[in-house]
Order: sequence, then structure tokens, then C-alpha cells
Amino acid sequence: MCSVSSKAGPDRLDQKYDHAAPGWADKMRLLGYFDAYLGFLSSDPQVELGRNALDIGCGTGAFAEARAVIRREGHVTLLEPSARMLQLAGSALQRRGGNAETVQSRLEEFHPASRFDCLLAAHVLEHCVDPIDALRRMRDLAEPGATLWLVVSKPHWCNAIIWFQWRHRTYRPDIVAEMLARSGWDLQAEHGFPTGPPSRTSRGYRAIAI
Repeated sequence: MCSVSSKAGPDRLDQKYDHAAPGWADKMRLLGYFDAYLGFLSSDPQVELGRNALDIGCGTGAFAEARAVIRREGHVTLLEPSARMLQLAGSALQRRGGNAETVQSRLEEFHPASRFDCLLAAHVLEHCVDPIDALRRMRDLAEPGATLWLVVSKPHWCNAIIWFQWRHRTYRPDIVAEMLARSGWDLQAEHGFPTGPPSRTSRGYRAIAI
């Protein structure tokens, strides 16, 4: 759950994530988000997880780490504006034996030399001033046919509680589908998380770069 751009002010939000970083990974596991990401990424074994992946707003690396459990091979770039979160994410991937590069940057400031064939983005759109623009920027980073694994907060009273700390947005599935279509992505599947807090707060979307 990490921001690339926020109405609350990106620098202030980065500071909040720096402060939260030390206990973040343990909290994500305790609440079931790591297992939820693992289940999402393994929901269709026929879908490749890429050889050159990018985790956008990676936080402490739970999404990329879940990918590494399924596919250790290939290169992963961890993109995150919070320095403390990014350091923990890099360590988590290293423990998994993954080949990871850490980049401290926001999405709009990131200009890599090559495109990616797998993009991960968990709880990023909710913090973006313009989520469609963010999805278009993600599309610009993707090879044609690349897969986007997207997790977005959905309307639920649990998210009303989370909002008091993070001031994030929530989106209905039909709105997410529309935003993907308007930004160069072809929605392939939706994923409902079966248990725990992720089942109440979040929904997964798998899309292909057109």
C-alpha cells in the first residue's frame, strides 16, 4: 500500500511511510496480505510472471516477494518513494534469492532504459491524484502484451477506518475496469480475495497491455 502521488502531499506521505516501515512487513503478513498476493499471482498457472518485472509502489516488497515464491528467475525492479520501505523490500527479495534492483522514485519521475513484461501494483491507485494518468504511465512502462497485476481498495466499512490514517480512495470494480480500458489495458480477469482483511478491503485485476 504505497503512494506514487497524493492529494495530501507526496513528501508528507513519504514521511508517514518511512515512520511505518519497521513493522509494516510483519503487519502485512499478520493481516493476510502476503498470502492474498500469493493466491492472486498463482490464480492462473498458465499466466507467465515475466522475466523483467516492476513492482510499483512496492512498500516493503510483499507483492514482489510473493512473485519470487512462484518464480525466482528473472529480474525485478522495486520502485518506491519511501527510502525505509525500499530498503526493507530489497532485503526481503534478497532473502528469497531474487535478483532485485531498488529505485527510490515516484512513478511519474521514473524513466527506465527498457520496458517491463510484468507489472505489479498493490494499493497504489488509491493515492493518485489522477488514477487514469497513473495507469497510462504504467502502460508506457510495459511491453506490448505485458501483464499488469493490480490490487485496488474497494468500498467497505473497513476502508473507512483505514481512510482516517491514509486518506486513500476506494473504487468499485466497474470503475476500475473503465479506467483500465481508458488507459491502454485490456482487463482479462478479476480476483476476489477469499479470506481475512484482504477479502473486505481489496480486489485484484489482471490486465494485458494493448
